[in-house]
Amino acid sequence: MTDPAYQRLGLPVTASPFTVLRAAVRALHPDTRAVRGFRAARKRFYQQMLCAHAARQAAGDEPSG
Repeated sequence: MTDPAYQRLGLPVTASPFTVLRAAVRALHPDTRAVRGFRAARKRFYQQMLCAHAARQAAGDEPSG
């Protein structure tokens, strides 16, 4: 099952990790990005988006035959 937050990024399977990270940063509200106390939560969110993308790429790389 894919993370709904990752699905909202709307990225193709071929997107690079840097593209995923940029999309995840843009997905957060500027006020959320500005709060220092949320730093650990933001880092977890970015890591979850990267992991979801890697899992999607791994699932897409499997042979379908």
